[in-house]
Amino acid sequence: MAHALLEPVLGLAVEAGERIREVYARDFDVAEKEDRSPLTEADMAAHETILAGLRRLSPELPVLSEESAEIPYAERARWERYWLVDPLDGTREFIKRNGEFTVNIALVEAGRPVLGVIHVPVSGVSYFACAGGGAFRQDPGGEARAIHVRPWDGGRLVVAGSRSHPSPQLMRFVALFPEHEVVSMGSSLKSCLVAEGRADVYVRFGPTSEWDTAAAQCVVEEAGGGLCDFELRPLRYNTKPSLINPPFIVCGDLRHDWRRWLRAAQEGHQQEGDQQEGDQQEGNQGGAGPGRG
Repeated sequence: MAHALLEPVLGLAVEAGERIREVYARDFDVAEKEDRSPLTEADMAAHETILAGLRRLSPELPVLSEESAEIPYAERARWERYWLVDPLDGTREFIKRNGEFTVNIALVEAGRPVLGVIHVPVSGVSYFACAGGGAFRQDPGGEARAIHVRPWDGGRLVVAGSRSHPSPQLMRFVALFPEHEVVSMGSSLKSCLVAEGRADVYVRFGPTSEWDTAAAQCVVEEAGGGLCDFELRPLRYNTKPSLINPPFIVCGDLRHDWRRWLRAAQEGHQQEGDQQEGDQQEGNQGGAGPGRG
């Protein structure tokens, strides 16, 4: 079933990208969601386009989108198969007008993404995959070509990093490798860098939502890599009331035990936090003495 849906879903992602480009080409307003993340009319235009298209394509399948996420888990828990959508991944990049935002559409079956489409509206590039069918990149006007992760031999490590959400933990992770390069990128494009062998890893320590990763996970896995939690277990979807992902790593070369570096980065961050807290308490105590005198 998933393979037959791939071509029409890719077309739907491109159509949503066109709606986004229409807004991108002019001035637009920015609202704020309850979680203080930005929302533009492009998010809603893409959401409405995708929602209508998926209902035509597969009316029997429910749709969970970032812009319609208030569905109780009691209802979601009954879903065996459903669409998981981020109509505009990288709204902050959209607002900055740097082109690093995507349309993400995934089909999830039994907690696992089995189809993934990522479309880049500004460049027109699409990444897509279907379980068991490999991963592909298609440039505008070109033929789809297979993409693959690359092996890492322990030398220079290329790390994809978030442009809008840098973290001290990531810098500690990177510092564990004597030879390294950080490539900053927005949205699910970081995972695509790993999938097509242009980066070795992407590590996310901060919070993300399930619609941020599902399509990318399918693409990365079919390219030969993994999108896993810090115990190197593939992420699962719709298994709990919260739609927040755990911290995760996108890795191209699965032969390495990335856990030791992840733990070292986390432990270093915790130790520094404890030290800062101790210094602050010591400073507060030192400052209180003269005041009492």
